[in-house]
Amino acid sequence: MTYILFDIHNSIAFEWIVKYLKKEEFKITFILILNQENSVLESYLKHNKIDYYRFNYFGKKSIPKLIWKVFKILRKTKTKVVHTHIFEANFIGFIAAKLARVPKRIYTRHHSTLHHKYHKKGVFYDKLINQMATDIIAITEVVKNVLVKKESTPEKKIHLIYHGFDVKYFQNKNVEKILKLKEKYQIPSNSFVIGVVSRYTNLKGIEYIIEAFKRLLPKHNQVKLVLANALGDYTPVIQSLLSELPEKYYVEITYERDMPSLYNIMDVFVHVPIDPEVEAFGQIYVEAMLVGIPSIVTLSGIAHEYIEDKKNALVVDYCNSEQIFLAIEVLISNKKLYNEIALQGKLDTENKFTIEDMIYKMRNLYLG
Repeated sequence: MTYILFDIHNSIAFEWIVKYLKKEEFKITFILILNQENSVLESYLKHNKIDYYRFNYFGKKSIPKLIWKVFKILRKTKTKVVHTHIFEANFIGFIAAKLARVPKRIYTRHHSTLHHKYHKKGVFYDKLINQMATDIIAITEVVKNVLVKKESTPEKKIHLIYHGFDVKYFQNKNVEKILKLKEKYQIPSNSFVIGVVSRYTNLKGIEYIIEAFKRLLPKHNQVKLVLANALGDYTPVIQSLLSELPEKYYVEITYERDMPSLYNIMDVFVHVPIDPEVEAFGQIYVEAMLVGIPSIVTLSGIAHEYIEDKKNALVVDYCNSEQIFLAIEVLISNKKLYNEIALQGKLDTENKFTIEDMIYKMRNLYLG
């Protein structure tokens, strides 16, 4: 079987997939279509002696040549199953797979209504990809509904398989690493940290978190705002808002591989996408809860399927800085509720989103 990925440079999820599928004795090949070289994932594949090919992507003009290159690899490896991730990999990989007569063509749908709302032309290509696929992995009910109701995809093609997480990876608390991260990012030990892990796009609602945080400062002078994964097309807007805060009250982190330790420096986690469908999944909902950090959220993506207000998180309205501010105040002042939702969030995620369950379902799909 062959995985075809587009512009994925560093993904511990694929490291887990390799680890678990190797136990199932699959012969795996990766095709990495990248905008740059020397990816972390490539180094991992090389170290673990997994066959892979890397091709550079130079925009749409490079697609015909990439289809031909992928076609030749699929023929050479006698691939029986192709599994693609991300739009460009789906398009390139499926045309090549059709030409190579690969019998099983699977893709994981990583977006929900993005093209319907913001890139109308992309819907045509989504539908074309859906037609070429023999099977589609919907990562949430939100994604499944978009496929069926908005794109008229036959339900028999769709398999609901949640993202899986290595629970031990997130719950193995290393105090030394946590202290080093605090030192690295200059976070005082007595700070109450409001944590955010979101790319800088208008879809994530980060501006409402910043506005809520500003309102905390008159009463709480030991709070700190940590913004991780701080890159994206909304950067000028976010940084303009941050410029209104004293620099000592926030830190931006563009990349940190040790996510468990990063979550562990947070006292409260906030994730507030701006509508119910903007998230296809929302892995960070799950990651923060696995670590045991109480969360303040809006319901989008996977959150609809397991998050309950005042049970395993505090749920706020979309685009509402006032409610975010009040929710933070509640968690600062109500230690009993703080501990209760942290514990329940941990319990609700560690059994529902395991890597073992995901691999079991994917294995059955590959062999079915």
